[in-house]
Amino acid sequence: MRHRIATAAALALLVAACSDVGSGAQRPTTPTEVATTNATRRPFPNPAATTTTIPATTTTIPVTTTTVEQALPVPKPPPALHANEPGNQLGTLEIPKLQLVRPLLEGISLTTLDKGPGHWPGTAMPGHVGNVVIGGHRTSKDRPFRNIDQLAPGDEVILSTAEGRFVYKVDRTQIVYPDAMWIIDQSRSYSATLFACHPVGSTKQRIVVFLTLQR
Repeated sequence: MRHRIATAAALALLVAACSDVGSGAQRPTTPTEVATTNATRRPFPNPAATTTTIPATTTTIPVTTTTVEQALPVPKPPPALHANEPGNQLGTLEIPKLQLVRPLLEGISLTTLDKGPGHWPGTAMPGHVGNVVIGGHRTSKDRPFRNIDQLAPGDEVILSTAEGRFVYKVDRTQIVYPDAMWIIDQSRSYSATLFACHPVGSTKQRIVVFLTLQR
């Protein structure tokens, strides 16, 4: 699938986040003043017969729980059409319905996608919060996404990495135009997106498959 995606700058490639005491506070009473006051009130005190009870005081300190939200992934800008990306293998991609098993590479330039499905740099990693965006060819090289139009709601797409095996299920399929960059947007959902050219043999539109992680 060889094509570019239109953006405002150019046709970007869519192949494929103490408190203070107040000044008026009362002055503490000294021990001498306490004794003088008691002597005035009780001329003949009997310390042995006097019992002083100090009530117990219970202080409750409120506990505040602070939840720090994980920052959303930030997709990188589309690379040049034939950029030499690292293309390292992140794991594997399986689509049982299509009998497809392929290495999942890092990158979305044509140089990378000519070798297999590619993960859009900066988008979520499989199994993590956010949107895992993956592009692939339909009409060139080994055409891994040739039949993704056959996927229906409920079909599985399995992404495996060193962190584990993550099963996503198809929610829906949508046809969009090349400038639909919103398909790489990130949210706090655990989702994935597959995209490729549409119709087969044309770069006029894109077919996009939206998935949700099964947890």
